[in-house]
Amino acid sequence: MKRGMIFILALLLLILPCSGIHAHESQPGTVELRQVDKDRYEVIWRAPIYFGQPHPARLELPDHWKTVVEPTVRGLADSQVFRQVVTVGSQGVEGSILRFPGLENTVTDIFVRLNRLDGTVMTAVVSPAKPYAQLRGERTWYSTAGEYISLGFHHILQGVDHLLFVLGLLLIVKSRMMLLKTVTAFTVAHSITLALATLGYASVPLPPLNAAIALSILFLGPEIVRSWRGETSLTINYPWVVAFLFGLLHGFGFASGLSTTGMPKTELPLALLFFNVGVELGQLVFVFTALGLKKSFKVLEVQWPRWAEALPGYIVGSLGAYWTIQRAVILLGGLR
Repeated sequence: MKRGMIFILALLLLILPCSGIHAHESQPGTVELRQVDKDRYEVIWRAPIYFGQPHPARLELPDHWKTVVEPTVRGLADSQVFRQVVTVGSQGVEGSILRFPGLENTVTDIFVRLNRLDGTVMTAVVSPAKPYAQLRGERTWYSTAGEYISLGFHHILQGVDHLLFVLGLLLIVKSRMMLLKTVTAFTVAHSITLALATLGYASVPLPPLNAAIALSILFLGPEIVRSWRGETSLTINYPWVVAFLFGLLHGFGFASGLSTTGMPKTELPLALLFFNVGVELGQLVFVFTALGLKKSFKVLEVQWPRWAEALPGYIVGSLGAYWTIQRAVILLGGLR
């Protein structure tokens, strides 16, 4: 059985429903509610720039909240920040629902944080699949953990560029042991930089990072073709080395999906741990689905034409080239 078609099917199954040929570039948004008086709250809504344009989602406050200080808007390089003061009336904020119309058509997650005068804090994660948050009291740690696992899981499955890099590695690997070493090396590498970036010890500007991640995918395209032709190279002989080196870059990309704005330090380790767990679960689902499809077609003894084996390598290389050019143009445009 030619394995190329199997990986194409895995790619289509897990990637195409997410966002077409667009790689996951969206950073999360944040909404912070700060209690300033008994029934007054400052509302700060940071809407990230979405593929070069203002974000299509908007914040919709409950009907019984009344604006007492008109909204202001401040434009930043990576976002728009909306700020206003509202009064919540006698009902308070408990049970109130914040909605985000337009979020369902994006790949953006939003972190909601409520700070009360008595020191209590409520956090929630809003996703395109559930574009609203209900304000309640403090939650159990496992409720918070579940949200961050879900956030990490969906982040990698919506990250077409990250999955395409993993796909490229799978097409090069020759044995189960090498597959284990390669996946482990990629996991360790991106976990290191994810932690460093989230904890504030290192950072990389998003435009050059996105261009470098695209370049890592482009790099694998010719290597896949060499492997198909029976040639050899450092990447083909030691794919785990390449997985580790480029995995360091991809870890910074994963960190862009975990906003720690306003997050209490006590919650940060929990968020980092379970977000990374979600990322690993999503990665494993992708890998095992591809391997399962390969096994299924082998059992069924399905035969594919010779060109099908080469096609995945050209798909990886072509999309890598497209994203590299696209992101280089964005990067150079931003430097003017």
